[in-house]
Amino acid sequence: MRDIRELIPQRPPILLVDGLESVEGDTAVSTLTVRADNCFTDEDGLLAEAGVVEHIAQSASALAGYKAVQAGATAPPVGYIGEVKKFRLHRLPRMGEVLRTTVSFGTEVEGVTLLSAETRVGEELIASTQMKISMT
Repeated sequence: MRDIRELIPQRPPILLVDGLESVEGDTAVSTLTVRADNCFTDEDGLLAEAGVVEHIAQSASALAGYKAVQAGATAPPVGYIGEVKKFRLHRLPRMGEVLRTTVSFGTEVEGVTLLSAETRVGEELIASTQMKISMT
């Protein structure tokens, strides 16, 4: 796979995707190792809820960027979260844990895409959501 910085516009310290593990059609799997230098990691070594949401959004951005680059784009699209629905956080991820997030794009209407996502640590489901995103 490509360097993640070729696929999404975010840069450290706000970069919350380490890599795009796989892409199959409108579904992708991304990864993130929770580190102490992450701006969403607290003093107890936990990734905040907002960090999990941002990781999922950046995972969607990575899929959109991958598809755009495959289609010949020279720069990744910039995306915006329009809505977060049915967000469930079962627990906060801890420092050192590797998040694997599966993002699936659904219907697109007038530039707004509905997606669903699940984030796991190993086999444990730690978060799930639906989002509406707009890519420009």
